[in-house]
Amino acid sequence: MGKKEKKVIKVAFPHMGNIYIAWASILRKLGVEPLIPPRTNKKTLELANKYSPDSICLPYKLVLGNFLQALEKDVDYVAMISSNGICRLGEYGQSIKNILKDIGYESKYTEMELYDGFRGMYKFIAKLSGVKNPFVIVYALYLAVRKVFILDRIENLFSYYRARELKPGTAEGYYNHALALISDADSIRELKKAEKEAIKIIKKTPVDINRDVVNVDITGEIFLVQDSFSNQNIEKELGKMGVQTRRSLTVSGFLKDAIIPKWLKKGETHLERAYRLARPYLKRDIGGDALESVSDVLYANQRGVDGIIHVSPFTCMPEIMSQNIFPSMRENCDIPILTLIMDEQSGRAGYITRLEAFVDLIRRRKFIKNKKNNTKTNVK
Repeated sequence: MGKKEKKVIKVAFPHMGNIYIAWASILRKLGVEPLIPPRTNKKTLELANKYSPDSICLPYKLVLGNFLQALEKDVDYVAMISSNGICRLGEYGQSIKNILKDIGYESKYTEMELYDGFRGMYKFIAKLSGVKNPFVIVYALYLAVRKVFILDRIENLFSYYRARELKPGTAEGYYNHALALISDADSIRELKKAEKEAIKIIKKTPVDINRDVVNVDITGEIFLVQDSFSNQNIEKELGKMGVQTRRSLTVSGFLKDAIIPKWLKKGETHLERAYRLARPYLKRDIGGDALESVSDVLYANQRGVDGIIHVSPFTCMPEIMSQNIFPSMRENCDIPILTLIMDEQSGRAGYITRLEAFVDLIRRRKFIKNKKNNTKTNVK
């Protein structure tokens, strides 16, 4: 009789922007089958609402919904990050684990501590995959980290072209092609080629270089900033209005703060800048991304950005605190701020109207400011 074939472990993880591409890359390299749940949609939310606690935030519901959809496909584990910090993220794990147990999915939940750094991620991946060769694990992690940084760079390039495209949807089509190239790259050499090709593809987008484009930063709770379903495709809607967006909170920024060893970091990280800039208004970390949100307003103002949008989940206390700090920043910040609180009840029509009004405001401000500057120049 031949040897019994080793069972391939199937692992699922929740969606948050394009992070699934990096997670899938790690798992494939280690012989684990990544089971990517369907893109988050209304069914995901409906499924989660059956089991979620009352008044829990939208990210929790969507993560649970992703897991429930994955478990329908006979997955071995659903993997989640956790945190022992002030944010309720630290309570997600046990709560979701209990819910899954009650439904009948006992022992299928596993999690990684968020701020255990590179060592913690290494141990988590080694335990999950069963791989003992450190070189194989380190290479898989390195490949995934490189993908994360490339994905964020491509996202910024995509935003530039989306705001100026002649035909709506053209840039997005090229962008999706670019994502597939990055996802399929299975080595550092392939990844370098894929990045160059991805950039070329996105740059094929026909654009109007004279279009009146305004620049907006998006900050707030990182899940909502990254996840297009929960923020109702905010970047896409703004792109249609001729707005070039920039995410203040990115996965690559998080990696620099929490995972990448200090001796490998170059320059000031997002969290280091947050502590420096937010200090006059917020003396310490109060959980979530509140510290970063406050500092992002100041940073956007320093860079002359036309406006900033703060998105947060309903009932998220850290982001409620940061929103209450914004008015006191008016003396030192001359930048328009739009705050959007999201949950499953958020109406789309009113949401789009608020975005349109905000864009009209910042475009008018920019026009007046440019007119004043031109007048001063002519007087001289």
